[in-house]
Amino acid sequence: MAEQLMSAFESSLDKTNVILKEIESEYGWPPERRNQSYAALRTVLHLLRDRMPVGESAEFAQQLPVLLRGIYFDGWQPENVPITLNRDDFLYEVRQGFPYDVEGGPQRVTQVVLDTLRRHVSQGEWQDVKANMPQDLARLIP
Repeated sequence: MAEQLMSAFESSLDKTNVILKEIESEYGWPPERRNQSYAALRTVLHLLRDRMPVGESAEFAQQLPVLLRGIYFDGWQPENVPITLNRDDFLYEVRQGFPYDVEGGPQRVTQVVLDTLRRHVSQGEWQDVKANMPQDLARLIP
């Protein structure tokens, strides 16, 4: 049983690292900038989570590796969602949660993270996420 648990944890860690490396690769960041890729991923995940209805948010989370699911739900207050955020509000919140100055600013950070996440969830679930966003914000979602 302990081996199965360790294997599941290692698999989740590997999948999470793949996602972080894809974000880093898109920016050309070396592995030493892992804090930046983590901050970008965490910030965008939390904003997506808080923008979606509880049920949709939970369905989306089921497609994430267990480790990312924990990050996704960290600090979640389901009684306070969905929060109304338009595109500008969303990008403002990305800037607040991602304190690094990078090329393209919060819009590029958002697009890189969303494009990466899109490759790791089913197309149907991704369409559900997009359908739960206001039109101006949905245009950011690949």
